[in-house]
Amino acid sequence: MTSKQRWILALAALAAFMTALDTLVVTTALSTIQTDLAASVEGLEWTVNAYNLSFAVLLMTAAALGDRYGRRRVFISGIGLFALASAACALAPSVGALIAARAVQGAGAAAVTTLAFALIGAAFPPERRGAALGIFFAVNGLAVAGGPLVGGAVTEGIAWQWIFWLNVPIGLVLIPLVRARMPESHGPDAKVDLPGLALVTAGVMGIVWGLVRGNPAGWDSFEVLGTLLGGLALLGAFVAFELRTREPMLPMHFFSSRAFSAGNAAIFNVVAALFCAVFFMSQFLQIGLGNGPLDAGLRLLPWTATLFFVAPVAGKLVDRFGERPFLTIGPLLQATGMAWIALIADPTMSYPTMIPPLIIAGIGVSMSFPAAQNSVVSSVPPEAIGKAAGTNSTMRELGGVLGIALGVAACQRSSATASWRRCGCRRDCR
Repeated sequence: MTSKQRWILALAALAAFMTALDTLVVTTALSTIQTDLAASVEGLEWTVNAYNLSFAVLLMTAAALGDRYGRRRVFISGIGLFALASAACALAPSVGALIAARAVQGAGAAAVTTLAFALIGAAFPPERRGAALGIFFAVNGLAVAGGPLVGGAVTEGIAWQWIFWLNVPIGLVLIPLVRARMPESHGPDAKVDLPGLALVTAGVMGIVWGLVRGNPAGWDSFEVLGTLLGGLALLGAFVAFELRTREPMLPMHFFSSRAFSAGNAAIFNVVAALFCAVFFMSQFLQIGLGNGPLDAGLRLLPWTATLFFVAPVAGKLVDRFGERPFLTIGPLLQATGMAWIALIADPTMSYPTMIPPLIIAGIGVSMSFPAAQNSVVSSVPPEAIGKAAGTNSTMRELGGVLGIALGVAACQRSSATASWRRCGCRRDCR
């Protein structure tokens, strides 16, 4: 790498690390937040979902604004907004204020994540992009691995507010470094596609809202069915509009590329499985095996830390052998590891028996991430990397929300059936 490429990769990875950490760091602090702010269970749910909702909805918007007004400029704005919202989270006097600050935090994270990916894609040629993305996802893997661990340690050792205060000095250091070390870049669009932006934002909003509200409101409720169907209809209108307009924010012919479509489909499914598994493995380690939040985070490390070690190697191999083998083998290894755990999971099991399948699943995820991302950005012209990054980030976030929502629904259904069988009555025993 050149010196400029090293700076771009380091700064983009560090900023994305900050936002990725906050995706999971709050989960181990929820019980303490509930006590301190007298929050209801629904309030705690929205403490997590407000971040994910605004994050997913604004990814395409961030990509479009970056292409039009400058990727570095919008990237810096995202870092600043994220740091300010983090301070607001730490100072929140009530759970309502915390939820509002978390929504703003998600907006900043959308700009940081999408444009970090786009800036790296623009800085590296296709033959070296896989290696750079491997390093990028290794750093993100460290955030995924450390999220529950950092959250538990900070909450137990200091106070839950400090999981948000930590972001402020990082943001203050990053902003001047990005201004000094990152070159500006733009996309090809002379103006923002406002109708397309409105349609895709509203469509993604409807789908994410329906997925988030599916379990508490009921999957057959008017609210959930209405928002899901409305979201799909708006996305259909977005596709129709983009096919007709002269300057689309997302050219539909991108999807005629098998590499572009396969990479987006792969990242959607891999992240759906990953987030669902992370969510429930944490609960199983704490509730099923009796570990504390910090211990549960430590026991997840053989799985999540593989991103840090395997992703850089996988990225280099993608440059050498192409994406297809890794987009095939990676998800298969992930599925194998999860199926193994499903077969042996039991409240009396010993933790060491879980380590081999956790490592196998982690290797599969680590192989899939750089391959899927490289497949997407390498299938479009250099000036369209921002659009490709926004699309891929949106698919990744939608996959995560869908994975958790469907997993929770399946778990609730299984628990209700088990309770009905144990007591022998003719009603739902939840």
